[in-house]
Amino acid sequence: MFKAVTLSLYIGRQFSLSAITMILSLTGLVSLFDFIDLLRRVATKPNVSSSIVTKIALLHIPHFSLEILPFGILLGGIICFWRLTRSSELVVARAAGISAWQFLAAPVVSAFLIGIFAITAISPISSIMFRKAEYLDQTYLRTGGGPLTFTGGELWVRQSDHELVPHGVAIMHAQQVKMDHGKLLISGVSLFRLDEKDILLLRMEAANGELGKKVWKLYNAHSLLPDHEPQYLGDISIPTDLTVTRVEDSFASPDTLSLWTLPGFIRLLERSGFSSIRHRLHFQSLLSLPLLASTMAFVAAGFSMRPSRRGGVMRMIGSGVAVGFALFAISKVTAQLGDSGTVPPFLAAWAPAAAGLCLALSLLLHLEDG
Repeated sequence: MFKAVTLSLYIGRQFSLSAITMILSLTGLVSLFDFIDLLRRVATKPNVSSSIVTKIALLHIPHFSLEILPFGILLGGIICFWRLTRSSELVVARAAGISAWQFLAAPVVSAFLIGIFAITAISPISSIMFRKAEYLDQTYLRTGGGPLTFTGGELWVRQSDHELVPHGVAIMHAQQVKMDHGKLLISGVSLFRLDEKDILLLRMEAANGELGKKVWKLYNAHSLLPDHEPQYLGDISIPTDLTVTRVEDSFASPDTLSLWTLPGFIRLLERSGFSSIRHRLHFQSLLSLPLLASTMAFVAAGFSMRPSRRGGVMRMIGSGVAVGFALFAISKVTAQLGDSGTVPPFLAAWAPAAAGLCLALSLLLHLEDG
């Protein structure tokens, strides 16, 4: 038992070094291609300096490391196990009566811990840096006016409203939305105040307004009721949980939010009437990352521990790489299905990792006991 634990820790140390090295190498390679693409985009903008491009590329690095992590673990694990098999270390371990399940414990736990570290420590850093990169990209490299332009300049907001009835709801529509020196300005505003049964209580119209500190400020507002003449209300204020940053975040990429801030932001989106599917899918994808990392460790072991005397080693390694990219393709397909609402976000995020884990365990059972 002591020998099995010692060997497992030794293999786990070799696996961790190989996986981390591969993650850093692949992240550097992807970052290089990203830098080249940014240079291509900036070529048509002579007023933008190359330092901006360099800064954007550097800010993308933590995000790429999260994206590349499962494949870094897969390739690093394949290299590690193939090297140990080639040096006959695993052959000797098996001859000593130590099963694959014993010496694979530490590598799988190491992969799981790498995934935990990525979502708890790297994710917050990645979200902050990716947000800055998106801001620089919007400011210098794109012609749009920011995330709000993705909605065609309009804004719909649904939020709780307790002024008229205890469990009321307010729905606000602004025909034009724009940012001006950090302020969110709206015009052509229609506000519908409903009770808990969605029965209309009051409608208001305002020429313009803005989002203040946890309050919507509407200017020159009028109230409209059936069988009543419009009544001038002047300037009114509607309490809200939204801020300018949160409104922009609702249209921005979920990658700009970390694991710790996503749950609260998802609840805020649902209270405000925004779609939270993308953010819930991203949250579940982050949660499933440690399981996916462990799955990749099992896949690497299953496709690279074949003894060289049996032949076909390179074919097995190639099959392992192909399976890894197949899992990547499946995860992207399920992510698209989840983003469209066809598949629940939980299933879209966890299904590829669970399917890959079942495949890897089946292969290991066949090689070890079959």
